[in-house]
Amino acid sequence: MAMFEYEFMQRAFWAGAFLGIIAPVLGVYLMLRRQALMADTLSHVSLAGVALGSILGLHPVITGIAAAVLGGVLVDGLRRAYRTYSEVPVAIVMTSGLALAIVLMSLQSNLSKSFSSYLFGSIVAVNNTGLWWIGGVTLAGVAYFFVLRRPLYNMTFDEETAQIGGLQVKWLSFSFAVLTGMTVAAAMPIVGVLLVSALMVLPASLALRVASGFAMALLVSVLVGWVGIFSGLTISYYVSIPPGGTISLMLLLLLLSAMLAQKLRRRRAKSKQGTIVAGQERWVAVDKD
Repeated sequence: MAMFEYEFMQRAFWAGAFLGIIAPVLGVYLMLRRQALMADTLSHVSLAGVALGSILGLHPVITGIAAAVLGGVLVDGLRRAYRTYSEVPVAIVMTSGLALAIVLMSLQSNLSKSFSSYLFGSIVAVNNTGLWWIGGVTLAGVAYFFVLRRPLYNMTFDEETAQIGGLQVKWLSFSFAVLTGMTVAAAMPIVGVLLVSALMVLPASLALRVASGFAMALLVSVLVGWVGIFSGLTISYYVSIPPGGTISLMLLLLLLSAMLAQKLRRRRAKSKQGTIVAGQERWVAVDKD
């Protein structure tokens, strides 16, 4: 039976298509702002939100998003307090979120069993409500990046100059942290808490390495994200392995392949250049004779 005959696979691919747009684009901005670990930090905070939602009988996606948004705001606030030590806010929020998640999980004995889908990702974990949330986050993110593309560009490459130029950097950075938290929480059902940062960082890493400009990097990151997500979901379905790890490995394979291709291209170009130089020297020697 074809996998698309199952509704849960249809939902998984729709969710993957949405996340393949917003997560890699967000990853490009995060890497350029030197905040690659932001996604990993907020995923741990979001896990605490999921645990709290399960205890209170609320939808875990909603509470996960709320916790991730709060974590993003805390990171952004602490980043201004620790300007010299930019890694300190990430460490504080990450350890605090993970500690809170462990404590909340211990309050119910049967809670940890249902957490495997959030830790490692599960195709069947995406229900209709979760899909609507993922779609809503993606739509909000696309509108956000489209409307604020120029201010975000200026803030990303030179925050101090943008602030001197009159840009409201504080509020823009705050909104960016909120969007990051929402995206991280929305991605959890597909790739899991432990690997959610791979969905942002790996496509962005490949795009920034091969793209010739900023706009091209955004486009390449989305294409790479889609290839990794769709191929990972397909392999996960037929081999019966966790989708989060499969998607991450596919994205890693794409990155390594691109790096290898670049290395071979440079070696070929260097060898060709060396051959041309050697030929020119030979002709010079003949002329002298």
